[in-house]
Amino acid sequence: MSESAPLSGPVDANAAPRAPANADGERDVILRARNVTVGFGDAIILKDLDLDVYRGEILGFVGGSGTGKSVLMRTILGLTPKRAGTIEVLGIDLDSASDEERSHVERNWGVLFQQGALFSSLNVRQNIQVPMREHLNLSQRLMDELALFKLDLVGLPRDAAEKFPAELSGGMIKRASLARALVLDPEIVFLDEPTSGLDPIAAAAFDDLTTKLRDTLGLTVYMVTHDLDSLHSTCDRIAVLAEKRVLAAGTIDEMLAFDHPWVQAYFNGVRGARRGHDGSPGGRAADLRGRDGEGASAG
Repeated sequence: MSESAPLSGPVDANAAPRAPANADGERDVILRARNVTVGFGDAIILKDLDLDVYRGEILGFVGGSGTGKSVLMRTILGLTPKRAGTIEVLGIDLDSASDEERSHVERNWGVLFQQGALFSSLNVRQNIQVPMREHLNLSQRLMDELALFKLDLVGLPRDAAEKFPAELSGGMIKRASLARALVLDPEIVFLDEPTSGLDPIAAAAFDDLTTKLRDTLGLTVYMVTHDLDSLHSTCDRIAVLAEKRVLAAGTIDEMLAFDHPWVQAYFNGVRGARRGHDGSPGGRAADLRGRDGEGASAG
């Protein structure tokens, strides 16, 4: 089933809300990929891939290891070349965009790479200021104030500003990286495995932070993940990458009902079965019950 034909199925009343519609009742597409093909040498990783990301939603992008989840994200960002197809962000075709249009798009997206990708020789404050130095002309005092504000936004203490990445926990690295991704007030944020390597409490807290930031700032979130708890608790829709394309896109309930061997093994396999058939949390979420608010820890 193609991305242009979303799944239909039962709707969970407790599921995350759908992305908002525009004045015409149609959902506003903030990112559109059509017929995207990417390869390395003779190996084709993605072929004729279609994907829509709607404004205001949290989209979980899943697939087997090595199927090209991060490759697609890097292709969208212009870090990996594609062989065919078109990618539009904020209504701008990135292939034909002028320098001014490309700069506009880059100022309106933020990226959290796997492992955070903080510069090890810079402290947290300096890392957060990197996009400001690239795109804005601000005084040092103002950049320092904005960096502290973004630390507040992601739940890190202000004294973390002068720490270096090697002095941070895994959860703090993720939050510092998220602060950097948010520093230019983007419209869309790309998160590449944001809960990977975090303990259950820190991972749940990061999921909660992601949802709150979307709701507060009106963000669109494109999240590459393999975390079933994140998919259940955070994502409005899920897109499944298999067979070098987006095989299906829809809600978690639609994924649970989708008749494909890999999709069924992923969502209804041993780990998926740890969640109740009614969608009740298991695994990581169950670990958080009765912990008296520990889930709010910065990790």
